[in-house]
Amino acid sequence: MAVNVFASATEPGNAAVPLGSSGVAATVDCPDLTERLTAVPEQARPEVDTELAHLDEQIAAAYRGLQDAARTADDGTLDEGAILDPLKRERAATIERIAAAVDKAGDRPEGLDALAECTLRRTEIAPADAGSGSPDQQGQEQGQEQERQEGQGQGQQDGQQQPGNGGQAGNGPVAADYADIESVQPDVVPAPRQKKASTGSFATSCGVNAEGLFNSDNLIAAPGVGNGAHHFHDYVGNQANDAFASDEDLAAADTSCADQGDKSSYYWPVLRLQNGTAEQDAQSPGGGIEGNAGEIVTPAEVTLTFEGNERGKVTEMPRLLRIITGDAKAFVNGNTNANASWSCTGFEDRQLKDKYPLCPSGSDVVRTFTFQSCWDGRNIDSANHRTHMAFAAADGSCPEGFRAVPRLVQRVVYDVAAPSLEDGGKTVPLFAVDSFPEQLHKPVTDHSDFINVFDEDLMGEMVECINSGRECGPDTPPGSVPGQGEEQPGGSDQEQPGGNDQEQPGDDGANTDPPAEQTATASAPADTGQDGQDGQGGQDQQAGGNESVPPAGGQDADASASAEPRSATTPADTPDEVSGAPAAPEAAGNGGNGNENVGGNGGGAGAAPEPQAQGGLAETGSGLGLWPAAVGGVLFAGGCVLLLRSRRRAL
Repeated sequence: MAVNVFASATEPGNAAVPLGSSGVAATVDCPDLTERLTAVPEQARPEVDTELAHLDEQIAAAYRGLQDAARTADDGTLDEGAILDPLKRERAATIERIAAAVDKAGDRPEGLDALAECTLRRTEIAPADAGSGSPDQQGQEQGQEQERQEGQGQGQQDGQQQPGNGGQAGNGPVAADYADIESVQPDVVPAPRQKKASTGSFATSCGVNAEGLFNSDNLIAAPGVGNGAHHFHDYVGNQANDAFASDEDLAAADTSCADQGDKSSYYWPVLRLQNGTAEQDAQSPGGGIEGNAGEIVTPAEVTLTFEGNERGKVTEMPRLLRIITGDAKAFVNGNTNANASWSCTGFEDRQLKDKYPLCPSGSDVVRTFTFQSCWDGRNIDSANHRTHMAFAAADGSCPEGFRAVPRLVQRVVYDVAAPSLEDGGKTVPLFAVDSFPEQLHKPVTDHSDFINVFDEDLMGEMVECINSGRECGPDTPPGSVPGQGEEQPGGSDQEQPGGNDQEQPGDDGANTDPPAEQTATASAPADTGQDGQDGQGGQDQQAGGNESVPPAGGQDADASASAEPRSATTPADTPDEVSGAPAAPEAAGNGGNGNENVGGNGGGAGAAPEPQAQGGLAETGSGLGLWPAAVGGVLFAGGCVLLLRSRRRAL
C-alpha cells in the first residue's frame, strides 16, 4: 500500500472530527487495493475489476454522507463512526469477494482484509497564497487537502459561488491549489541522447472532442461497469469507447483521427469552469451528484505525438495495449504513481505537479501527459493496469525484461483565464479537472488513458519513422522530401533525394536535399483520413507514374538530416514564409502523365525548393528558353566543319 503523504485525519481518542467554522477540511481516505493486487489470474480479472469498482462506489457514497453531515452539524463536529463504520462493513464484504475470486483461479491473497478500514483526513486550511511554492513540493500538506471548506460558504446557492468556497460543489478546488507560473523556476531539462537513440517522432491528429463525446466510464480500469470513473472524460480517437466496448467494438468503430488507420482511444478527465453552469451531467452520477460541476471546457488544441528512446530503437506496440499514466487517487494514495504536469503556453520549461497554473494574459493552460514507454513484451494489460508498463530511466534504459516502445506525449491546451482567487472565483471562475469526489479536484490527480488500436501497418510505419530519425504526422506535407510528412505504404519512404527515381545524364548528384530551415516550415493541409491506410499505394506516386526504387537499407539519417518536417504541435506557416511564392493547389504534383511531376512528391507545390527536373527538355518544358542557344550552337558547329573542308581542298 502506498504511503500517504498527508497526516491522518483523526487523533487518538478524538471521537469527532471538527468541520464547518473550525477551518478544517476533511475527506475519506481508504487504502487502494490495486497497490496490492498486482498478480490476479486472467480468469479472475473481470470479477475483481467489478468488485474494485464497487469499492469506489462505496467511498463516493461515504464522501457524500460526510458532506451532508458536515453541512448539518450544528456544533461544527461530526460523529466519525457514523460515516466510517458502515463503510468498513461494506468494504470488508467486497474485499472478501475479491479474495474468493482470486482463490478460485489461483492462490488466495493474504492480508487484504486489513485494507477494509478507512479514516477521515483533515488539515487546516492554508492561506490563499500557499499555492506559490515549488512544483517539486507535491503536496502537500499545506493547502492541498485543505480544501473542502464545508462551512465557509461552499456549495452552490442560486447558481452563484461564494467567496472562499471549495469549488462550485463544495469539494474543491480552493485558492491553495493554484500557483503563478511566472513565480516558478524553469525545471525541464531535456534528457541526453546517446549515439543510437531513436530521435524521430510520429504525430497523429484526432481533434479536440468538439463533438462532445463524454462519459464517466473507464474501459481500462472498470470494464463492464457504468460510471466506473466517477468523473467525466473527454474522448478523442475511437468513438465506441464506453465501459461495455469489446475489442471487436473498438476495431470496428469510427475514429475522429485524420488518419483512419488510427482507431486508438485517448481519454482524460474533462476540465470545468466552476461558474454555476448546469451541464448535461449536472444531476447525474459522474457529474454533479459526485461534485463534478460547472461548464465543461473544450480544448483549444490537442496534440498526440509518439517519440523515440534516448538509448536506442523502439519496437512496435502490441495491438490493444492499454496504458494509464498518472493516478486519479494520488491525493490520498500519495505520489507513487502521480504523473501530472501543468504549465502555460510560453512557459512550458516550467511544469507544476500539484498546482493548477495561473497563466498571464495571452497565455493558455497546458496539461501534458507523458506515458510509460517500456513494455514487458508479453501483456497488453495487467491486474492493476500498471505493472505491464514502466517508465524509462533518464538515459532511456528500461527495467530488465522490458523493451522500449514509442512514447506517447499528449498535450492538451485550454483558453481559460486565471481565476480570481481573492473572491473565490466569483469574478473569474476557478477551473479544475474532474475527479473522484473524495480527491477534492486536486491537480495532482490528473491522469490519462490510452488503448492502442493502430492499424498494424501504420504502427510499423510509426516505428520506422521514429527509428530513422524522421518527423512524421498529418500536418506535414506528405512526402515532399525524403522522410517528410505522413508515411504511406509504398509511399514517401521510397522517395529518392530530389524526388527522382531515374538519374539524368549529367546529374552527378547535383540534386541535393533542400536546406533544413526551408523544409522545416513547409505547410500543407492535413489529409482527412486517407494517409497511412492500406491500399492507398502511397501518395508520392501518381497514377501511371514511374515506380520509385527505395534506397539500399531504407531511409537513413543522411536523408532525414535535411528534412525537418513540421510536427503536429506547431502551427503551419504561410506559403510565402516557405518559398516567397504562393503555394500551388493541393492537387499540384498529382498529374497522371506517366511521370512524377517536378519534385516527385505528390504533395503541395511550394513545400520545398524544386529539385532538378526529371526527363529531357521537351518532357519538362523547362528547357524552352534554351532552344535559341542550342540552334546557335548547331550553326556554329556546322560553320566550323565547312571551314575545315574548304582548307583541305585548298591544300
